[in-house]
Amino acid sequence: MRAQNGVQPFSHHCRVYYEDTDAGGIVYYVNYLKFMERARTERLRELGYAQSTLAGEGLLFVVHSAEARYHAPARLDDELVISAEVIELNRASLRFRQQVRRAADDALLCEGQFLVACVRADNLKPRAIPETLRHAFAGTQAPGPIAAGE
Repeated sequence: MRAQNGVQPFSHHCRVYYEDTDAGGIVYYVNYLKFMERARTERLRELGYAQSTLAGEGLLFVVHSAEARYHAPARLDDELVISAEVIELNRASLRFRQQVRRAADDALLCEGQFLVACVRADNLKPRAIPETLRHAFAGTQAPGPIAAGE
C-alpha cells in the first residue's frame, strides 16, 4: 500500500544539548538516529497511538534496518527539525524516509530510511499492523485506538 497519500510529512522539533555532542561541540553521528527515532515516536503519538499503550496490547515496532547519510554537522544549541514520512506500508512493516534539518537555515544535515517491523510483544514474531493503524499511517481514516481483536 502506498503510504500518506498527499499527507504532509510530519516534523518534530528538538534542540541540540551538550550531551548530544562530542568534544568538538558537534553532534555525535549516532545521535541523529536517536533524533529520528523520537520523530517516528512522536508521529505515532500524533496519530493517536502511544508506544506504551501498543506494547500493553502486545504490539511493538522494531527497527529492521537503517540507512543514514550525513551531509553537514549540527552543533550545540542548534534547533533541529526532523521529518518522518511513511513511504511504504506493508502488511507487517513500514518504511520511513527521514531528514534532519537545521531550523535556522533549513540546511540538510542528515537523511535516512528506516524499515520498521510490527511484532508481537510476547515472542517478537512478525504480526500484521492493525487496520486502524494502517489507515492512520496512510492518511485514509481519522486516528483512534486499535479495535479489540486487531
